[in-house]
Amino acid sequence: MERTLGILKPDCLRRGLVGHIMSRIEAEGFHLRAMRLVHLTRPQAETFYAVHRGKHFFERLIEFMTSGPCIVMILERENAIAHWRQVLEEIRAEHTDDPTQNLAHGSDAPATSDFECAYLFRGCELV
Repeated sequence: MERTLGILKPDCLRRGLVGHIMSRIEAEGFHLRAMRLVHLTRPQAETFYAVHRGKHFFERLIEFMTSGPCIVMILERENAIAHWRQVLEEIRAEHTDDPTQNLAHGSDAPATSDFECAYLFRGCELV
């Protein structure tokens, strides 16, 4: 079994799409291992997205990710990272007009998943 981080971003919560996406997560065979509601501070968002520092979209990304609460979760299933990325593409295509506000996030590799899960769930017991 593999784990990946998922984030339902501020626009997902604002648009009332949390239930729809959570239903999709369950339908795709993911097991929810941790979940919490967070409102990222600017320093937290800058650390989380440090890999993008210096890119033209960095400031807009940070402003967006700190604009409201997010739901962060650890998802588990076989091939979780690749499968969640595939599901994300479908969700984004169905619900997103602005690619900078794309409803949800998913880790792109095992090392990224390890960092992201540890960063957002530091000190939390995982099941």
